[in-house]
Amino acid sequence: MTYTVKTYNQIAPEGLNFLKQAGYIVEDSDHPDAILLRSHSLHQQKLTDSVLAIGRAGAGTNNIPIDTCTSQGIAVFNTPGANANAVKELVLANLLLAVRPILKGTEWINHLDSHAISSEVEINKKQFAGTELEGKTLGVIGLGAIGSRVANDAYQIGMNVLGYDPHVSIDTAWKMSRRVQRVLDLQDIFSEADFITIHIPLLPETKHFIGKKELSKMKPNTVLLNFSRGELVDNPAVLKAAANGGIAKYITDFPVEELLHQPNITLLPHLGASTEEAEINCAKSAARTLQYYLETGNIRHSVNLPTVDMTFNSPYRISVLHQNIPNMIGAISQLVAQKNINIHNLTNRSRGEVAYTLVDLDETALDMAQSIVSDIQQNSAVIRTRLITNTKI
Repeated sequence: MTYTVKTYNQIAPEGLNFLKQAGYIVEDSDHPDAILLRSHSLHQQKLTDSVLAIGRAGAGTNNIPIDTCTSQGIAVFNTPGANANAVKELVLANLLLAVRPILKGTEWINHLDSHAISSEVEINKKQFAGTELEGKTLGVIGLGAIGSRVANDAYQIGMNVLGYDPHVSIDTAWKMSRRVQRVLDLQDIFSEADFITIHIPLLPETKHFIGKKELSKMKPNTVLLNFSRGELVDNPAVLKAAANGGIAKYITDFPVEELLHQPNITLLPHLGASTEEAEINCAKSAARTLQYYLETGNIRHSVNLPTVDMTFNSPYRISVLHQNIPNMIGAISQLVAQKNINIHNLTNRSRGEVAYTLVDLDETALDMAQSIVSDIQQNSAVIRTRLITNTKI
């Protein structure tokens, strides 16, 4: 089967070429099998029944209507870690800029009379003296792909690092330096850290994760950095804290009008993943994830469906997204058995209110496999069913 992928935004050619070389059609189709995008918002768009999957070339998916996609049986994927190094380097750069007035010094020297530059520099350079990061304490909230890298590298430049993440993965734990001190209470970070950087996803429960209450617990010299999502910080509260000496500075990669031209606020034009390498990594990762799902039904890096990875060795596979209720596996198996067909392999995983079942069929005719899919779809608890042909055998 030839799949059609519709793209929004400017996707790195390396990702598009990957799909084209795999035989996919990449075009502005009205009925695509998949969508590949970056920051384009789909909230006001109707998603056609043809769409099986959406790949986000990046980490955040707040531009995608996740609940709507789930109800329509559309898998939504992101690319966690693909831009991690780019964001990490930007965070480290801003830690340095927070303690050394490098940009102010550069701006000042470019306005000097060239004939007096030597004497002017010697007289005035003290106004650009800064402090050092070594020996200072950094609090990292969220120890995922980005936060863990920030923590490890901050330790390498001599900082004391506190890390908070009640849901840290085993993979991250293995990669984390043992010198990074994990804390179980956010209060420890608020009360001890000279710098606090946030690396958690934006969810309904994390909106305004840093607000008036949290800011009041920080030290007056604290520099707060937000390179995750703008809505994680309550802007009116941070404006007041920065203006009144509650914290020393707020640095964010998410500029909004209310933060412009405000004291002790540094805004960047959303540069986190804006490197050639990160854009290429994200595009290739999203393309590979879409291909893997479309051709095998296996799920990796989905934000709305469970992770499922089952070896595909049979001629046909049926994927079933359904409500997470009892007896669904039995109902599906029974429909297969009624056709006198043996199940080669089966797996089932759930996530919240939905579950996902893969059923591999032993040797059978295509029309028989299609009839099973039709029968399964009649179940009122089934959201979406798909027949996948194994082209590798």
